[in-house]
Amino acid sequence: MKKVSTKKRPKLQLPMPAKLKERLYPAVLDLFSQKDFHQVQIREICKRSGLSPSTIYKYFASKEELLFTLLDESISEIVSLVRVHLQGLESTKEIFRKIFWVSMDYYDRNPGVAITAFITVPMRTWMKESSYTKNDFLAVAKDLIKLGLKRNEIDRRVQPEQIRDLYYMFCHRQIQLWYYHGMKWKLVATIPRFFGLFWKTIAAPRPTKKIET
Repeated sequence: MKKVSTKKRPKLQLPMPAKLKERLYPAVLDLFSQKDFHQVQIREICKRSGLSPSTIYKYFASKEELLFTLLDESISEIVSLVRVHLQGLESTKEIFRKIFWVSMDYYDRNPGVAITAFITVPMRTWMKESSYTKNDFLAVAKDLIKLGLKRNEIDRRVQPEQIRDLYYMFCHRQIQLWYYHGMKWKLVATIPRFFGLFWKTIAAPRPTKKIET
């Protein structure tokens, strides 16, 4: 396996303009969703996007920085969509169901993001990037735990980190199965397979009935 440099280099310029991202990001996702991580080269990205190497390196120091910036922005977009869709929902259970629906619907509409993030990218490489430890979803989990506790709908022993881990565990597994079987179904259709188990894990225990003697 090709060794990836861990040396951090500062960005040379401001973030890439949206118009250039519209040309670059689809090309990056297309390539990384079709090839292994180390097989994709900057020259292929340039050819596919129509951007020159100098333009890409003006905003990104490396192929790795480009890819992980893209994934970071995609994950942040999912979290933003989650916050919008949760407004007006009363049941904590339905709020969590909606979180999975919004996430899976996003991956259905952006399969390149799902494949690149969960199939193509070597975890060891991603772990070296700040985007891997970004805790946008953790903040959502903390807010939902407060709400669920107030409504007595969530187990008081559950921690935000556990909810985050369960969320990614179920998403990751369903995306792996979807990809392995040739992407023959919609990811949103997988939610009933695991949501009952997810909710059972975090839900507040039902009060036990007293047996009269």
